[in-house]
Amino acid sequence: MGEFIRYQSAVPNRRGRCPGVFAMANGLGTEGLLNEADRQWLRIGNANASANYVDPTTAAADCLDLLDRNDIPWTALRTRNPGRIVYEDEVQVVAVPYTHETHWPFRPRRKGIHYRAAHRLLGTDIEKNLWHPDEQGK
Repeated sequence: MGEFIRYQSAVPNRRGRCPGVFAMANGLGTEGLLNEADRQWLRIGNANASANYVDPTTAAADCLDLLDRNDIPWTALRTRNPGRIVYEDEVQVVAVPYTHETHWPFRPRRKGIHYRAAHRLLGTDIEKNLWHPDEQGK
């Protein structure tokens, strides 16, 4: 499996998600933040994408330029394993991201293990300093 790249917002939106660059470019248009030339470019680009299934790797560069001109921060995520792939063709994939609970490869830490390590490093008595839930309110 090769490398996968996703171009997305560098900061999350109000829902805590980082939209892709095409969504951000369309957001600039929807909010009326584009000049006439960029509005026209976006209108034509969206029409071409809908009609001809444009290779997203070629359109992404133009979207990134548009975002840069409008001072919209973006980032590129690269991975060899994007999640469970539900659609794939020559130029793109649609993947369902892995979830922490289902796909985390390590066992959970035992409670208190990090406290013990910290107290050992500090040279303090863990039994005197460790909060015990059964002693709450005493």
